[in-house]
Amino acid sequence: AYAGFSGPGLTWFALLLSGGMAGLAGVFEVGGPIGQLTPSISPGYGFTAIIVAFLGRLHPVGVLLGGWTLVVEPILEHYRQAAELVPAREQVLAQKRELIGRRAAITAELDTTTARIDKLAERFLTSATPAVAASELQKLVKDMAAQAKTEVRSERILPPAERGEILEIPVEIAVSCEIRQLVDLLAKLDSAPKLLPVQDLKIRVVNVSQPKDLLVTLTVSGFILPTAQGKARS
Repeated sequence: AYAGFSGPGLTWFALLLSGGMAGLAGVFEVGGPIGQLTPSISPGYGFTAIIVAFLGRLHPVGVLLGGWTLVVEPILEHYRQAAELVPAREQVLAQKRELIGRRAAITAELDTTTARIDKLAERFLTSATPAVAASELQKLVKDMAAQAKTEVRSERILPPAERGEILEIPVEIAVSCEIRQLVDLLAKLDSAPKLLPVQDLKIRVVNVSQPKDLLVTLTVSGFILPTAQGKARS
């Protein structure tokens, strides 16, 4: 004993007090931020405490200053950053709530759009293979040209072009005809059961002395669905 104090008693008191406070801190950590008991529960608090003690030269005031710098200040900074994110998270939450509130309207709009696409898909070419679809399109255009009493001079298959999930199949065909026959051909293409838009139209007079004789080059496109849906329709 020294000055009325027991050295071993103070040692055991300090050990028990520090152990109890460490255990209490662990209870707060498990019950709060972590929420469960894990083998690696401590993220290095003990080593941080050693550094704080040495930086404070084992003096109470120095330990308080070191603890504030190395422990409290980072925690406060984390809370400040979290507080700055709160408005953005609230905005995202509000947008999600709005989407949930509009769920019925969005579902109805999606069903309407799907029905329109399905109805439009009925006017697509039958085959889902570009080569076969191009042959089908050539035959359709040539039959319409024959019905319009035009003379087919040449025909050419152009490279397909992607239009989202739809594949455009263009063909170029040159016909010799008169103005009435050309109008009849364009009307047949416009009223065809399949969707056959004219992408390009070039008209040239063959003979100036006979302006009725025209050489017309048309680029007509058909559309296919190169997916399982298109193959199922075929």
